[in-house]
Amino acid sequence: MKLFVGNLSYNATEKDLRDLFSQFGDVSSCKVIIDRETGRSKGFAFIEMDNADQAMAALNGKELDGRSIKVNEATERERTGGGGGFSPRPKFGGGGRDRDRGYNSGY
Repeated sequence: MKLFVGNLSYNATEKDLRDLFSQFGDVSSCKVIIDRETGRSKGFAFIEMDNADQAMAALNGKELDGRSIKVNEATERERTGGGGGFSPRPKFGGGGRDRDRGYNSGY
């Protein structure tokens, strides 16, 4: 099962998380999400492990590096864009090309 771990200290490392979660079983993967522009942690991570239910129950709300971490089951993020998806226009503002051409957008 894949877990989402949020409210992490920016100093938390993959080793810190692996050590913490390995108390509950074998951690098959651990990934702290890093901001591409700053190279700094975004404050959350994903962990995959077998005994995830036990780890989630025991570690949700536990303090790590001065922060109360949130541990939940990770869910697949809905993908947008790409081939054939529908992306609605904003209702207010940002009328884009239609507004620039003077068309009535109906809003």
